Amino acid sequence: MLKMIGSILIILATTWAGFESSKHLSERPRQLRLLRTALRALDAEIMYGHTPLHEAAQKLGAQIPKPLSWFFTSFSKKLCKSNTTVKKSWDESLQETWHLTAFNKTDQEILIQFGNTLGKHDRLTQQKQIQLTLTHIEREETEARDKQQRYEKMLKSLGVLSGFLLVILLL
Repeated sequence: MLKMIGSILIILATTWAGFESSKHLSERPRQLRLLRTALRALDAEIMYGHTPLHEAAQKLGAQIPKPLSWFFTSFSKKLCKSNTTVKKSWDESLQETWHLTAFNKTDQEILIQFGNTLGKHDRLTQQKQIQLTLTHIEREETEARDKQQRYEKMLKSLGVLSGFLLVILLL
């Protein structure tokens, strides 16, 4: 009886691990899509609304879902401090909220590069920088979707099957 309960717990634990790994794969394309939407909204606020950057970030934080809303809210709050730069605020906000996202190192590099150019140029040049960043994010989103389609089912199955393998080996 005790072996049966232990076997079920092992299978449940490995199945859960497989589903969690698979969840990370499905979450990344969704968050990249949200980031694209947020950057398009930022572009519109800068170009057509002539909104200051801290207000635009605050509006984005209120409009988009978590965890990206936490990033933009943090960025807005840091911009309101009197002794900080846009780059420093962007980098600190990115660092604070990074562990909450499903982004990878390539996504981080894209966002860091974008943060380096944010607020340094006139509106037209800033719009070009946003478009360049959007292009990079679209490429990453496509790759993330391909990876999700390729590996999501495999990770779920691997979790279940590795549980059965462990049970067989232990019995």
